[in-house]
Amino acid sequence: MSGRTHDVVVYGATGFVGRLVAEYLAGHAPAGTRIALAGRSRARLEAVRAELPQSARDWPLLVADATDQSALEELAASTTVVATTVGPYLRYGLPLALACARQGTHYADLTGEVLFVRKVIDACDSLARSTGARIVTACGYDSVPSDLGVHLLHQRARHDAAGALLDTTLHARAKGGLSGGTIDSSRAQLEAVEADRKALKVLFDPYALSPDRAAEPDLGRQRDVTTVFEDAETGDWVGPFVMAQFNSRIVRRSNALLCHAYGRRFRYREVNAYGRGWRGRRRALLQSAALGLALRAMADRRTRSLVDRLAPSPGDGPSEQARRSGWFSMRLRSTTETGGRYVATVSAQGDPGYAATAVMFGESALSLALDGDRLPRAAGVLTPATAMGDALVERLRARGFTLTVEELPTS
Repeated sequence: MSGRTHDVVVYGATGFVGRLVAEYLAGHAPAGTRIALAGRSRARLEAVRAELPQSARDWPLLVADATDQSALEELAASTTVVATTVGPYLRYGLPLALACARQGTHYADLTGEVLFVRKVIDACDSLARSTGARIVTACGYDSVPSDLGVHLLHQRARHDAAGALLDTTLHARAKGGLSGGTIDSSRAQLEAVEADRKALKVLFDPYALSPDRAAEPDLGRQRDVTTVFEDAETGDWVGPFVMAQFNSRIVRRSNALLCHAYGRRFRYREVNAYGRGWRGRRRALLQSAALGLALRAMADRRTRSLVDRLAPSPGDGPSEQARRSGWFSMRLRSTTETGGRYVATVSAQGDPGYAATAVMFGESALSLALDGDRLPRAAGVLTPATAMGDALVERLRARGFTLTVEELPTS
């Protein structure tokens, strides 16, 4: 992409997460990386830039509204990568993804919206493959840990000649806050379902993001976990994981894009882990009940206004202290065709949805812009594992993330 003015454009830099990403890039992008900030208000962009370290004070500012297609096309044509934090993506994201696909510009976002990714696949995949653009969704806590964790399991099993992956379960633990943007994204999907009930079929299809639904194996009903139970292998009490519905579809898309390299009998699910004994059981029951009540309140028009009053507003998020004290740890257990047993660990310090996501997203953008031949040879609508793979793994390890795989005894 020689001749482009910028390497990375952060679109939505005046939002809560956008500012965090800009701060991260100002502190960690290699010297000489050409970064610009973009949004719909020059005054607000100037205010954000003024608060960044001195190294970012001369970053260009680009004004483009999410509804102005010509401005988005011009923005996309100016850069190697657009990293967008402007959500809910279901409302605002598709025009920018289309502009990047047309211009042959790499694109990264932080969506956790199944319906949006399905729209992007349908509208952009063929076009992006023709222009060489990598349109990469879910480059934050949704769904980098899940996607790279399974990627590492597959690599280790292949290295050990242990056969394809079979049943694989992610056990999630985390401490973090909630932002108004996350709530607004959930609201956007609910509104889409209310406008078209057919969207429910997409949301509940385990292969909703497959490039070829008819080519997927028939492994029975792969439902997301909805109940609390004691995990027989770990002894932990586990329950529903709020991100499982989205992450699992991304991981299955990776498998399909890799021609089912993980395995034709690969089954994947995610759970939230609460610990052992009666304390773990109590936490699992209480927190799973609270999650269920919150989701029901969001889904019901009669109680949604109450959630709106109690939840953070769009643009708000956890305090700096909360972001620093947060953490996440995901352990992915898998068996293979030969009876091998492996566990991958993906963990990091920092609020998972904000501090850690700023690292994952910033490094994803830098990888797409700077890693060149180190990236997998791929184009179209991709996942973190299929677009960046080992290059992103190495970048995150260099920033203090734990990404490991160990073999377990076969008992």
